[in-house]
Amino acid sequence: MNGQLLHLTVRAGLSEHGDALLYGLADNGSALPGMRLKHLLFAWHEDSCFGTELAVHKAGEIELVVLPAEMVLPFFASPDLLDHVGWSWEEETAALAALAPPLLRCLENRQYAPSLAAHLQGRLQWTWEDRVLKEAAEAPGARAAAGDLASALERLREDADFAAGVRAAFSAAVNKLRYGTEALAADLRREYPMLFERAPRTAAGLDADSWLVSIGWKADVLPFRPALQLLEPFKAGPWRIRLVLQDKADPASLVHVRLAEDGTARGDWPPAWSPHVESRSAGWLERLRACLPPVRFAAGGDVLARPLDGAGAWSFLTAESRRLLEAGWIVLLPAWWEAASRRKPRLRAKLRPETENRGGRSHMGLNAIIEFDWRVSIGDVDLSEEEFAALVARGERLVRFQDRWIPLDPALLAQIRRAMDGIDKSEGMTFQDVLQLHLLNEEEAGEDNSTGSETMAREMDNRLQLEVELNEQFVKLMGQLGGHESRPQPEPPAGLQAQLRSYQLEGYGWLVFLRRHGLGACLADDMGLGKTVQLISYLLHVKEGHGGRPDAPRPSLIVCPTSVLGNWQKELERFAPSLRVMLHYGGNRLNGEAFFAAAAEHDVVLTSYATASLDQELLSGLTWSALCLDEAQNIKNAQTKQSMAVRSFPALHRVALTGTPIENRLAELWSIYDFIMPGFLGSLHAFQGRFIQPIEKEGDARRTAELRRLVQPFMLRRKKKDPAIQLDLPDKNEMKSYIHLTGEQAALYDQTVNELMSKMNKLEGMARKGAILSSLTRLKQLCDHPALITREGDSSEDTAEDGGQEPGSSAQLNAKLIERSAKLERLVAMVKELREEGERCLIFTQYIGMGEMLRRVLQDELGEPVLYLNGSTSKTARDRMVEAFQSGRESPLPPGSSDSIDSGSGLADRPSGVFILSLKAGGVGLNLTAANHVFHFDRWWNPAVENQATDRAYRMGQIRDVQVHKFIALGTLEERIDDMLESKQQLSDSIMASSSENWITELSTEALKELFSLRRGLSGS
Repeated sequence: MNGQLLHLTVRAGLSEHGDALLYGLADNGSALPGMRLKHLLFAWHEDSCFGTELAVHKAGEIELVVLPAEMVLPFFASPDLLDHVGWSWEEETAALAALAPPLLRCLENRQYAPSLAAHLQGRLQWTWEDRVLKEAAEAPGARAAAGDLASALERLREDADFAAGVRAAFSAAVNKLRYGTEALAADLRREYPMLFERAPRTAAGLDADSWLVSIGWKADVLPFRPALQLLEPFKAGPWRIRLVLQDKADPASLVHVRLAEDGTARGDWPPAWSPHVESRSAGWLERLRACLPPVRFAAGGDVLARPLDGAGAWSFLTAESRRLLEAGWIVLLPAWWEAASRRKPRLRAKLRPETENRGGRSHMGLNAIIEFDWRVSIGDVDLSEEEFAALVARGERLVRFQDRWIPLDPALLAQIRRAMDGIDKSEGMTFQDVLQLHLLNEEEAGEDNSTGSETMAREMDNRLQLEVELNEQFVKLMGQLGGHESRPQPEPPAGLQAQLRSYQLEGYGWLVFLRRHGLGACLADDMGLGKTVQLISYLLHVKEGHGGRPDAPRPSLIVCPTSVLGNWQKELERFAPSLRVMLHYGGNRLNGEAFFAAAAEHDVVLTSYATASLDQELLSGLTWSALCLDEAQNIKNAQTKQSMAVRSFPALHRVALTGTPIENRLAELWSIYDFIMPGFLGSLHAFQGRFIQPIEKEGDARRTAELRRLVQPFMLRRKKKDPAIQLDLPDKNEMKSYIHLTGEQAALYDQTVNELMSKMNKLEGMARKGAILSSLTRLKQLCDHPALITREGDSSEDTAEDGGQEPGSSAQLNAKLIERSAKLERLVAMVKELREEGERCLIFTQYIGMGEMLRRVLQDELGEPVLYLNGSTSKTARDRMVEAFQSGRESPLPPGSSDSIDSGSGLADRPSGVFILSLKAGGVGLNLTAANHVFHFDRWWNPAVENQATDRAYRMGQIRDVQVHKFIALGTLEERIDDMLESKQQLSDSIMASSSENWITELSTEALKELFSLRRGLSGS
């Protein structure tokens, strides 16, 4: 045995999936155990980890080793076997050993193709090129030691099961070695998408070569392309279908082919085409019968000679041609049908010129009526309402009109009629209808410069487009509204005592323009850009007789927060002394007829939101010339009494001023727009379905863009850093100070989280939400100072910002208080340093108790008065504090006043460089440019609110760089809040919003624990 210690015979069977089922026989004819065979036969086979990954199955008394299909051909092509064993291949193993090398060469040389038979069964399988095996069998030396290839090929032809197994094994090897990675498989899908279409009819009637050509696997060597052509009637004749051959060298050259019932073809084609036509014509007939209904075929020498009536032509155009295309046919249809298919039918309302509007009705205001005439466009044909009705009455689907064919789809005709019935032409369209159609299609709108008309469209039911064709007046108006065409710029009012900057002139002119056309306005410039002076200029313009209203002069109403009433009085007096201003506020305000008489004698009535809510019925008794809301975010909740009150006041024009049109939710934007343009964005319920749900929950970019197009023309928003503004403001440098908790804070923080977690499984509904919000507030206060929680005598009980208990004060407690909070320690050190350099600062906090503690500690540490403004500060004290801080003069309050400085402190006669403000009371409406440092001692949930607070110092009039310091307690909820703030800042810029802290109450207990828990590595405890 030539040194061989063992001799084994190996036999095999192939499964339908191509797996080889192997068993071995010893010299005595006994079956070898499967494990023994596996270890011997695959001892050097790396692909199976030397046989360890191969399974052994028992079949009766025989144990079979299973070699996976993708390994079969590579293994038998070049088996790496143990030398001390004598191996014999018998039966199928001998055939596999002979077939494997040439089949593997087919794979390596890409001499394989997808199988048509498998494709018709909905499978992707690969097959080899038969000529390669035939050439290998006929080559010199084809008989090899491993077996006879010719015998193997004979077995392949005669044994169907064996052949199926070999084909499956070959296909598995191709998939593994050629397309075994995601990238390679994706490339195959991209290059040959028809391989993966589960529609066997696309291959009906094709032989394997033709199918490979149709899917792009093989090059098309035919000199022509078979095609089906639909011929239009000549005069009053019928429609016809014919088979043609299209010359590849000259696609315009078509040869008519008459196809007989037996599949033979007749025609006048070039002689060189004849062999190709004769070999394929029978297949063409089989494919046509698979795609077309029997009614399309006639008997005799031309099966396509049967004429078509209008209904048959419609069926061919709309259904049968699509099936032919799916089956790989080229279909030649009339050019007008291609155009009609590309162009969606359009229903157009053509606006009449303004001079033709009956009754001289104007387009002022959203509800103004505009008259129009219907036009219907189908393909290239434009029809009047009367012409359209006449064609529909004929009851035909293909109609010839003015030497053109028009397809009249019954379903489409019903859509057009429903759309026309939905707008009563006798009643006209509203200006709002026209405006919304324009804005939603502004990007697609086109202009016809020769006629001065513009067409806009809205898709209906995915097929029909409703358009409005603007007349010349509306083209101009829409261009001005969108900023594409310059608006008329009025001269500044004569009575204005100010020099307006260029962007302020633009804002003033924009307000005047929108008033002229009865459209509301939201002036949303950044804080500090002068929204006040722009509105005052507008009010002066109205007073001086340029309001565009023929009726008697009316007063305008300004509604603002109570905290800025005084500021409005001063600004109106400063910039427009000719305006007669009436303050409607306080217990002595006028009522009834006395109020109406007094208001008639003034140009502007000034009131607060709270008073407007109380006096809703009174203020609704006048139609105001202009109704103006300052800090309009105060009506962001549409359901509050305050919001409903101001929206109910009648006015000729409505203006909203706000630096934050969206603070948290899109519903806030709706509330502001429902004030300035009632009904423009629909009901709140409709707005929620159309915009809030898709944008806030799903991030729908298309809906976001749609909403932006609707709101932008009525919102003017400029930012300080916009290049066009050119304020030359100094820089604003924001920095975050990350601060560790003290040991006491960390222990209390953990205790609070643990107490909450222990309750979570016991509470539900409102009780659970209440516990979470209570713990949230407690954790945020702990990050500031533990005394806010422990309620010791050295700290007041912290309450809401609208009031609180005044704590006691003792300078001896300062050191202890500072020691217990690293935040407080850092703040004291930073404030001392900046005061030594003569700089001044603002400090914002959410909590009244914290503000009071800061005031006492800083006042004692600095030896100078520290101002403190919160919700309980009187208007008088507030105005005096601001004036003193800005001027740098001594404290604004006499000794003994409880509004700011301790009685008997001896500091009341000294100037103050530190101003502490509660965020709600001091975050808007104040000008505090004397400060060039802003501290956010604790973080707010909303970036816009924080930015508003910062803008008390960073605004026009600021000449120094502003340093903004944001304190964050490491490892705590504050750090996670900061991450949210960073992303939230991006949302309002793209008219998207996230929720407020109420979303936390909806978290699972595990998510809640993850959000609240203190991260020890960062807390420093």
